[in-house]
Amino acid sequence: MIDNALLMDLLEAPTDLSWCERLFGLARAQGFDQVLYGVVPSRHARFETAFLRSNYSSEWRSRYDANGFAYVDPTVGHCLSSTLPLVWAPSTFGKGASDALYEEASAHGIRSGVTLPVHGPQGEFGVISFVCDARPGVPLERAIAEAMPSLSLIRDYAFASSARFREAKPEPEAPRLTRRELEVLQWVMLGKSSWEVARITNCSEATVNFHLANVRQKFGVNTRQQAVVKAIALGLITPEDHHR
Repeated sequence: MIDNALLMDLLEAPTDLSWCERLFGLARAQGFDQVLYGVVPSRHARFETAFLRSNYSSEWRSRYDANGFAYVDPTVGHCLSSTLPLVWAPSTFGKGASDALYEEASAHGIRSGVTLPVHGPQGEFGVISFVCDARPGVPLERAIAEAMPSLSLIRDYAFASSARFREAKPEPEAPRLTRRELEVLQWVMLGKSSWEVARITNCSEATVNFHLANVRQKFGVNTRQQAVVKAIALGLITPEDHHR
């Protein structure tokens, strides 16, 4: 069971730094040496504007942010559409980009854990992840199940107590894409290869790749799929845009 006095300490933390220290201490008391807490004003806000605090490896956090991994992270995707906690398992991260994301995170001690969605009364959206370096398996799943009531309380107190530290950040201006860049990106969204897009748009494959390279640079991402995800999140393209 969790000590209610420690929860009250979280509510009464005088500074952002002391609030973080108390949150991390609560997580450690439940057997999790790492924790990440992030909240945006609404589910439609860009993740780059989040109030985010964690004691994850700074190297991993920098890489995660620089590559826009939040847009392909299955734990974030789960929380967007559910109010239930997600206990991490190998199947959580599947294959492809998500699996590579998990393998890289594991190298930084982010191997097992549970993510709880945050859905506030004013439409706020967020996640809180409690993480450890233990191997996934039945013993850990049982430990997480036993700790779940306490973790839910920590989540609720963290959301309530962080309100005074959360400041609305001005959303960075969306990158401007040219008409041709948007057109190429829409075809990529529909699963077309550079060769196919070149045939459709009556230009060379090199030109298509040139436009995609420009888009990746503007968005600060490494792959065309990340560019598509970010463009959708920014409202620049939608799956309903293309009616050809």
